[in-house]
Amino acid sequence: MSSQPNGAWLTQDAYDRLAKELEELEGPGRAEVAERIAAARDEGDLKENGGYHAAREEQGMMEARIADLQRLLKNAVVGEAPKDDGVVEPGMVVTISLAGKERTFLLGNREIADGDDLEVYSTESPLGAAIHGSSVGQTIDYTAPNGKSFPVEILKAKPYKS
Repeated sequence: MSSQPNGAWLTQDAYDRLAKELEELEGPGRAEVAERIAAARDEGDLKENGGYHAAREEQGMMEARIADLQRLLKNAVVGEAPKDDGVVEPGMVVTISLAGKERTFLLGNREIADGDDLEVYSTESPLGAAIHGSSVGQTIDYTAPNGKSFPVEILKAKPYKS
């Protein structure tokens, strides 16, 4: 599987979940925050109106999330979960041995593992780029951002299951 320079790889489930969240934020979410801002504004002096400032801050965070989701979904490469073939690619939970320590993480976009505390590396990260396309049993050379080189052994690679 080639790298996706034009967008993040997402499972169909992740894409659908994010599209639903965006729809909710753009419609009812925006209306609800606008109502809270209007109600707080009607309370009078805006300088000392904590409710007004909190609602405005929430609006700013919500608009930032809307922009992030719009950008992500517009450029996303949507695909089925990868095959369980031991090849390291987006959507795989990978276990490696690096500097004598085992590490397990999802290769791909953090939105795939929503609500999961699994560590996530993108294919653009130095480690993700180094192991992308390798297979279970392989040992590859990884040059860390600090310039040091380490052997990385691919121990496991299984499709992520939500």
